[in-house]
Amino acid sequence: MAADNDNDALPEDQPETNGAEMMAQELSGLRAEVEAHKDRALRALAEVENVRKRLERERDDARTYSVTRFARDMLTVADNLNRALAAFTPEVRAKTDDSVKAVLDGVEATARELSAALARHGVKPIEAQGQRFDPNLHQAIAEVPAPDVQPGTVVNVVQPGYLIGDRLLRPSMVTVAKAGGGGNGAGQNFDSRI
Repeated sequence: MAADNDNDALPEDQPETNGAEMMAQELSGLRAEVEAHKDRALRALAEVENVRKRLERERDDARTYSVTRFARDMLTVADNLNRALAAFTPEVRAKTDDSVKAVLDGVEATARELSAALARHGVKPIEAQGQRFDPNLHQAIAEVPAPDVQPGTVVNVVQPGYLIGDRLLRPSMVTVAKAGGGGNGAGQNFDSRI
């Protein structure tokens, strides 16, 4: 019985140029595939590195700013302690008896300890007195005539402001020297948005 495929060429009988072309094409395809896999692997590594850096940043921010709400609450306590101490001028204090002086000494020690505790957690006061008004740090509550001071300079700090890390925790409430030294300050616009 005769084979029906006697006319088909055997692989060994095919011309070598066709085989070399096929191998070159296959090699070229494999190289392209390797490059594509290499590119995907490099992109995945870059993405993992970006995620790692973002998580580190978020962890550092959480560590620095996690006490923000608590610190704001403690600032009202510090304000009340400072107001209590300010109510006793040196003249009044000199006239009080020793038991009241002892209480005042205790309140002063408490205020100092509270300030130190806030500082340990990155809460620091904003130096506003005599500084140029900065709407990012200060909230102007009034303009006052101050002929010996440049207009726009903080003349008085009504309530101190604080930063936590590099973020604003609470703006300083301040009065600002007005331009011209007279009038009612109309036309002066201090942006107190925070």
